[in-house]
Amino acid sequence: MSLRIVRAACVAFVMACILRADVPAFQADPWAKEMAAFTEQDHKTPAVGGIVFVGSSSIRLWDLARNFPNVPAINRGFGGSQMIDSVNHVDLLVISHKPRTVIVYAGDNDLAAGKSPQQVSDDFKAFVAKVRSALPQTRVAYIGIKPSLQRWALIAKVRQANALIREYCDTDDRLGFIDVDGPMLGWDGKPRKDLFIEDGLHLSPKGYALWTLLVRPFLDEEQH
Repeated sequence: MSLRIVRAACVAFVMACILRADVPAFQADPWAKEMAAFTEQDHKTPAVGGIVFVGSSSIRLWDLARNFPNVPAINRGFGGSQMIDSVNHVDLLVISHKPRTVIVYAGDNDLAAGKSPQQVSDDFKAFVAKVRSALPQTRVAYIGIKPSLQRWALIAKVRQANALIREYCDTDDRLGFIDVDGPMLGWDGKPRKDLFIEDGLHLSPKGYALWTLLVRPFLDEEQH
């Protein structure tokens, strides 16, 4: 066997090892730690038949017990997540709880990562389809993507995504769209600074107080 063939075989072997080593990284669930924590919570305090709040950090940081006292609310927000992440983990996050109502906030990070408004809308539709397949009577309300100081440059895409999702929600009485865009703007048409913490992205206590007012009618209606 020539030296050239031996070298080629060695290179092929090394490349094969590298590719095999990469496979687990691609297959690994980036949210495994968060899902394990939710699973542990479910074992300790199983909750069925209430209201599930699911989505990204705007949900995760929401003190539901304080803002919605006497409401059987379950917080399943995980920071940095996109809409597709809630789709992929919908069985654990939502379906296992058999909620009467689901409140969703996701899409913010999607647009920041370069996804199109249409993709955000399509992913929400996929989320609804999975919930509806297992829980036909469960209501799903989508909190529109918020206008924020940090991501104001994306406002056109934010409004495109919101318009697409609102249009979809209008096709089904079991779907709702919660508009936070207008209520979060000041006289200058820009996001109110007092509704955000220092990073200009996450909500301040005033911001959550506003969201609570906007979401509560959907929960009150659900309880009748």
